[in-house]
Amino acid sequence: MATETTGTGKWTQAGVPHKGWSCVDIEELEEQEHLCEMCEARHVRFVHVMEHPNYNETLRVGCVCAGHMEEDLIGARKREAGFKNDRGRRKRWLSRDWRVSSAGNEFLNTNDGFNVVVYPKGSIWGARVEHRSSGYQRTSKLPYESQDQAKLAAFDAMIGMKHSEPWLRR
Repeated sequence: MATETTGTGKWTQAGVPHKGWSCVDIEELEEQEHLCEMCEARHVRFVHVMEHPNYNETLRVGCVCAGHMEEDLIGARKREAGFKNDRGRRKRWLSRDWRVSSAGNEFLNTNDGFNVVVYPKGSIWGARVEHRSSGYQRTSKLPYESQDQAKLAAFDAMIGMKHSEPWLRR
C-alpha cells in the first residue's frame, strides 16, 4: 500500500496549501517517470493535475498526494481507476463491431448510453456523439484526415461528456 509522504517536499513548505485543492485533469505518461510535485518523493505514471484558489501554480501529483490535497483519498483512487478503465477502453475502441446506418455511416450505441456516429465530409471525416436519454449532443468542429481519427476524437468527446454530464446543466 502507499507510504505516507506528507512529511516531504511541498508538504513542509510554508505558503503551499495542504487542503482545498481540486483535480482538473489526469494524464497517463509512458513510464513512471514524473516526480510528484507535492511530496517530491514518488515517481508516478498517472498524474493528477491539481489547482487551488490560493496558489498560483497547478501541481502535477500522484494519486495519494492528490487524495490528501482534496481530502478524499477514496475519490482520488476511484478517479484514477476510472481513468485507467477509460484508457483501456480507448485502446479497444477501433476494434469494436461498428454497425453501418442506412445512410452508410459507421456508428456505435454504447452500454453507457451514447450513440456515436462517424461520417465523411468530402475528403475529411467528422463525428457526432449523442447522450441518448437526454438528446444532448456534440458534433466535431475539427476535420479529421481518417475515419479512425474521427472515431478516436469521438471517443474522447464521449468520455469528456460522460464525466462532466453537460445535459444536467441545460
